[in-house]
Amino acid sequence: MNSLYESTRNKNILVSSSRAVLDGLAPDGGLFVMRGLDSEKADINSMLSMSYIEMAQYILGILLPDFPEQTMRDCVHKAYSKFDTPEITPLVKVGDNWILELFHGPTCAFKDVALQMLPRLVTASKELNGDSSETVILTATSGDTGKAALEGFCDVKNTKIIVFYPSDGVSVVQKAQMTTQSGNNTYVCGIKGDFDDAQTGVKKIFADNSVKELLNSNNKHFSSANSINVGRLAPQVVYYFYAYKKLIDNNAIKIGDKINFAVPTGNFGDILAGRYAQMLGLPINKLICASNSNNVLFDFINTGVYNRKRELSKTISPSMDILVSSNLERLLYYASGKDNELISTLMKNLAQNGEYTVPAEMLKQIQSEFYAGYANDAMTMATLKKYYDETAYVADTHTGVALNVTDAYKAATGDKTPTVVLSTASPFKFSNSVYSALFGADAAAKLHDEYAVMEDLSARTGCAIPAPLAELKNKPIRHNTVCAKNEMPDFVLKSVGLE
Repeated sequence: MNSLYESTRNKNILVSSSRAVLDGLAPDGGLFVMRGLDSEKADINSMLSMSYIEMAQYILGILLPDFPEQTMRDCVHKAYSKFDTPEITPLVKVGDNWILELFHGPTCAFKDVALQMLPRLVTASKELNGDSSETVILTATSGDTGKAALEGFCDVKNTKIIVFYPSDGVSVVQKAQMTTQSGNNTYVCGIKGDFDDAQTGVKKIFADNSVKELLNSNNKHFSSANSINVGRLAPQVVYYFYAYKKLIDNNAIKIGDKINFAVPTGNFGDILAGRYAQMLGLPINKLICASNSNNVLFDFINTGVYNRKRELSKTISPSMDILVSSNLERLLYYASGKDNELISTLMKNLAQNGEYTVPAEMLKQIQSEFYAGYANDAMTMATLKKYYDETAYVADTHTGVALNVTDAYKAATGDKTPTVVLSTASPFKFSNSVYSALFGADAAAKLHDEYAVMEDLSARTGCAIPAPLAELKNKPIRHNTVCAKNEMPDFVLKSVGLE
């Protein structure tokens, strides 16, 4: 029973890990979680001699236990063949911090670490469950998930992938990455709204029984590439352990020493993976939750009140422009002592009233594990400039948020614990903002487009433009549809041939 997955909202909804990967979301709208996760433990000593790929196979074997060992080995080896370094997620020393670079995959963002794995896990799950239906991957993106999912599922047999993104809420490069995507099974649509509108629309489609029945009657079913899918979340746990191993390799810590992780996050999936690593035995002192001006997570961790009733700000770190952090539900499940009924009530309050308040004991538990801070655009720009001037390191805007919050945390607490900052994207995905921070907005304005900025940023910093981004300006636009929020179901049905 401990290895089964259940809904955060109903302990009687039980499935295998492979079924959880296939379904993405529980039928009651809850997220799939492993009740016995905190009784599992990873052997850190044995991992010290492992490569990233070997470590991934080991950790994923714990988190997704019904996948045969050989199947998981095949999935992992295929997933990480497209990264530009054998380390997959290299760790570099920058000033007083360590930066874990998660952007060395084919789309230059951290989502590749999971979304090169997920299509393999979905295909394997179908075989394990004798499922011959067509899988329709339905995903909302704030920028990076979309391209990484499209790249991962492109031309995967018996699969279609549909991505919705806020048409005016992503960077020029992020939009170009999605709208130029090739593949006979890829469908991309901008929506007139923000990421929360896209995410809410996708969840409503998932929950629409008439749409699901129409798909089922045509031998199709929905799944998700968002981090609500445990097959997306589980691979992200690995790089926390890998960072720990690399710190030991660099003689920065000894085995058993605690470390901090600082994570720029909006949907809470990336930092939740760190909490999972901690539950599996990784010695973590603090998980530092770094928000931008959309600081709903900062307010929640400091007060216990989650309130999405505020205006969404468009920032220079658009992948974090989110007010409904879906993965927080999994943290609440564990922090509540696995109280499914309480989680169901909290989520109903959020849906109906736009807010909820957690009990005092839950808040105390969360605050013992997490620290929260935030940085607005001006603070982020100043941090990017500071780190470039002092260390010559060029970070993207999301990493800039995390660096700013890390420095503020250290100043406020005096904590000298070694800290790893997760760097979630190549700076060239947000080159205009990064260039403006380093060399001034006036200098950026003199360059005629984003690609010229990208090239000059490379020339002035000595950092090479990643090949997948350098190629973008010559790619034709293949997806130019934009729809209203209420037209999302029509786009889905048309894409799967059921309009």
